[in-house]
Amino acid sequence: MDYLQSLPRRWVTVYAPLGIFVFVLLFPFYWMAITAFKPDAQLAMHTGNPFWVVGPTLVHFKRLLLDTPYKGWLINTVLISVASTFVSIIASVLAAYAIERLRFRGAKQAGLAVFLAYLIPPSILFIPLAAIVFKLGLFDTRWALILTYPTFLIPFCTWLLMGYFRSIPYELEECALIDGATRWQILVRIILPLAVPGLISAGIFAFTLSWNEFIYALTFISSSEVKTVPVGMVTELIEGDVYHWGELMAGALLGSLPVAVVYSFFVEYYVSGMTGAVKE
Repeated sequence: MDYLQSLPRRWVTVYAPLGIFVFVLLFPFYWMAITAFKPDAQLAMHTGNPFWVVGPTLVHFKRLLLDTPYKGWLINTVLISVASTFVSIIASVLAAYAIERLRFRGAKQAGLAVFLAYLIPPSILFIPLAAIVFKLGLFDTRWALILTYPTFLIPFCTWLLMGYFRSIPYELEECALIDGATRWQILVRIILPLAVPGLISAGIFAFTLSWNEFIYALTFISSSEVKTVPVGMVTELIEGDVYHWGELMAGALLGSLPVAVVYSFFVEYYVSGMTGAVKE
């Protein structure tokens, strides 16, 4: 057994696979970062080592922030992601609690239907949603995205919270019911405080999906001042066959920072929310 725990075996079975995984995972971010700081000459002529920056510059960030509406795109993305996440979490909490804890007839079928709704690809849903958005007069507004993003956020968050609510002992609710608490009081004062890791986990997923969404934002938004970061960069930083790689990579780098910050602050809650942290 000592041989199984030897250093050479750990290198083969643990360290080497982890190293390969980390390299594959982080290399795109590394390439994005160095490209954002490369001068135009190195980008155009491919001079020097392509994996390193010769004479780093901030000119791409200056062009991006001063010569393009990128700051407005970033503000739109933040507002839309936060609003749609907030709406989705509220609806998902009510749906997940009703399906898992009220024990009504057809609860399992309702839960399965919610999960199947998440599997419907957005490339199919955006066609009927486009007609609805146009008839409601929401086309080319932030509300078009705030109200359509929950169509794919709510099913996933509900399915995630159903699993977490299932890990909370039902005896806690029975004791509260005996003491005269209402269902609303039980949800607000007992279930939600215990489900904070699950709520944060669902919120992170919803925020990330909203932040990176492309199809709906491309379909329902046409004005430059209302676009989000993913759509604005693709539609306005690519001119025909001319790719402004420096500005593209700078925008991608700045656009990925908020999501990375959210994950770094709530990673412990995220892990416990995925595994279920409430014990009997």
